[in-house]
Amino acid sequence: MSITDLGVVLYEKRGHLAIVTLNRPEALNALNREIQSGLREAWNLVEDDDDVRVAILTGAGRAFSAGADLKTMEGGAPDKYPQLRAGGGPGPSVSQVTKPVIAAINGYCLAGALELATACDMRIASEQAQFGSPEVKWNVLHSYGALRLPHAIPMAVAMEMMLTGEFIDAQRALSVGLVSRVVPHDQLMPTCEALAEKIASNGQLAVRITKRLAYTSLRMGLDQAREVSAALSQLNSFSPDTQEGPKAFADKRKPDFPTAR
Repeated sequence: MSITDLGVVLYEKRGHLAIVTLNRPEALNALNREIQSGLREAWNLVEDDDDVRVAILTGAGRAFSAGADLKTMEGGAPDKYPQLRAGGGPGPSVSQVTKPVIAAINGYCLAGALELATACDMRIASEQAQFGSPEVKWNVLHSYGALRLPHAIPMAVAMEMMLTGEFIDAQRALSVGLVSRVVPHDQLMPTCEALAEKIASNGQLAVRITKRLAYTSLRMGLDQAREVSAALSQLNSFSPDTQEGPKAFADKRKPDFPTAR
């Protein structure tokens, strides 16, 4: 186990897992340019380390993140808004990470932080979590979130959240599909780590291709997506892991994937 300090972001490696922690608890982990830089460095570490198979993103203290630090938006200048999801500097954003990313939402998850969470592949919430898109209260756009949130939850619910700016609690988030589980606060990280370990134990080429296909299906028509699926399925068939998986099933044993050794 090792921890790397990336300024206001911590990067911890535990076996095949990487835990990325927003570390501005005194400011409810408000997103600023330092967090932007630290996250991009963290995602680079995740992508470049073949030993890392799954990442968990969370926040220190009582918030996942309260969203963009409005104090950095001098005079409302749009160039002051930290572009954490796409563009705006070297390195990948969370939506570009090829490995699975789980958001462990431990408290407030608001505005730009909700955008960050919906860019993750899975979201697990503490009972204490709250979600919201309060930007309209300050005449700020939930711009990327307006593109992303309707893909995560029903349109009517997304519109109510974005146009009223009101928060929803963890149980409401579960009922509309914004998160897949709600757990006691002290069980949040153990639950996310157990989920990550299950994913890490699977065939990793199949895991990454499945993730890619799932997002491809959202961006393409079915016919185009099927063409991509056929090509990637052929690629997967050449993997030694694809030979080992069915053999292990036939032998009634746990697979010993060659690429995982």
